[in-house]
Amino acid sequence: MDSASPHLSPAPRALATEAVHAGRDDLARQGLHAPPIDLSTTYPSYDSRAEAARVDAFATTGAQPDGPPVYGRLGNPTVARFETALARLEGTDSAVAFASGMAALTAVLLARAATGLRHVVAVRPLYGSSDHLLTAGLLGTEVTWTDPAGIADALRPDTGLVLVESPANPTLAELDLRAIAHSCGPVPLLADNTFATPVLQRPAEHGARIILHSATKYLGGHGDVMAGVVACDEEFAGRLRRIRFMTGGVLHPLAGYLLLRGLATLPVRVRVRAASATAAELARRLTADPRVACVHYPRIGGAMIAFELHGDPHEVIARVRLITPAVSLGSVDTLIQHPASISHRVVDAEDRREAGVSDRLLRLSVGLEDVEDLWTDLDGALAPLQRGAGNCATSHNAPAPAHRTLDATALRPSRTP
Repeated sequence: MDSASPHLSPAPRALATEAVHAGRDDLARQGLHAPPIDLSTTYPSYDSRAEAARVDAFATTGAQPDGPPVYGRLGNPTVARFETALARLEGTDSAVAFASGMAALTAVLLARAATGLRHVVAVRPLYGSSDHLLTAGLLGTEVTWTDPAGIADALRPDTGLVLVESPANPTLAELDLRAIAHSCGPVPLLADNTFATPVLQRPAEHGARIILHSATKYLGGHGDVMAGVVACDEEFAGRLRRIRFMTGGVLHPLAGYLLLRGLATLPVRVRVRAASATAAELARRLTADPRVACVHYPRIGGAMIAFELHGDPHEVIARVRLITPAVSLGSVDTLIQHPASISHRVVDAEDRREAGVSDRLLRLSVGLEDVEDLWTDLDGALAPLQRGAGNCATSHNAPAPAHRTLDATALRPSRTP
């Protein structure tokens, strides 16, 4: 299938065009308009010698087998369409999809550790479960937490990865990816691009060699699919496919179909409606509100807002009616959550504060509702809060984290949700 191979891409096209057509280039030749959903777990083969050779080739390189599929855990045509499309949007050779964002990050860490490179340098804040996976040493990794300026000094001979998020979860702090990639030297930079998506930034253009998405969020876009995906060069993609095959973190074909469908509207959802029309206006109003202590909204735009209150954030969570109090983000409806209670609960309280995740911080994922309806709901939820002496200008940066190293033998206890 042509669309399953990122090496057979057509001439460069605008991102909005790629979002609609990438992964679908072969459909018209097959007399199809909508991508088919292949739900098969296994496929017939009457040439067992050829099948053995293809399995051997996959085990050696992780390259996608030529010819018909073999087994659902090795690869799926519907999922391959999504992978092709995402790689084209991110500007990488390949992409490998997984059952969740955490499964995708786990595969990356295992792939680097398999070569003896178990040390990770990371910058806080990160998504809470990513932070916990590194800090707890669950995969035998060791992590050094640092700020961007300390990355070069934190590198060691066994460093396999530098991990950052920009904009970061949940403070929306932005990093200079090009400068960080330069500091990494030969060590690959992994940039979590979940919040920005390739609509707002393409980390590969700034030197990141591995791009991670929780595809559950904006790539799916409708709150009805769970997935993760890694965009990278083909050599590393082969390593990831072998790990996916052996660990079983595969993406269901229906999820692959929903993700490919979600990509078609990604530029409209992220750039036009939610980001420039609604989220920026809500950030402006919150910045001027005396009940709000500080607002964090990225320079690159987007549909995410974080804001700190003078009063109790739990009162706001309890009083919203149109906005849904729930974890996750990137859906068509607006979600609000208290990171210190949920998404970042597994991160030690002191580490949360050092990363700028205060106990009065709320995170808002803006959907496609009318801005006035959203503001009416927010204003009513903020009603019982005390008013501060003043309010801050919109902030774009969280406090820099401390530089320290943790491994599995020297941990403070972490709380679970």
